[in-house]
Amino acid sequence: MKKPSIIINIIKEEIGYSASASIQNRFIGTEGDDFDELKTNILEAVNLSFQDLGFVYTIDEIVLKPDIQSFFDFYKVINVKALSERIGMNQSLLAQYISGIKKPSANQTKRILQGVQQVGKELTAIQFLMS
Repeated sequence: MKKPSIIINIIKEEIGYSASASIQNRFIGTEGDDFDELKTNILEAVNLSFQDLGFVYTIDEIVLKPDIQSFFDFYKVINVKALSERIGMNQSLLAQYISGIKKPSANQTKRILQGVQQVGKELTAIQFLMS
C-alpha cells in the first residue's frame, strides 16, 4: 500500500489553533497554543493514525493548509499594507479578513493567495551580491 498524502486544515481559534484531516476513513485532529507546538502535535497525530500500517511521516511530507487568520499569524513578517497595495485590495478590508471580522469570498481568498504566492516566487529567485 502506498503512503497516503496528508493535507491538514488549520484554523485559528480564540486561543491557539486546531488542525484536522480525514484520510482513508481516519480522522486526525489536534491543537496547539502556537505554530511550533501545533506542528509537533500534527506530526504526532499523523504518525499515531498510520502506525498500524507502518507509515512514518516527517513534517515536510505533510501539507499544512491554514485559514487566512492562521497564515498571517504564523507569518507576521508579511506586511499587510504592502500586500494590500500589491494585490489592489483595500488595506482595511484585508485587515478585517486577517482579524476574522469578515470572511473573504472564495475569489477574495484566491486573490490573497495568489499575491502571497507571487511574493514567495520572487523571494526564491533572489540572489545577493557577495563581496
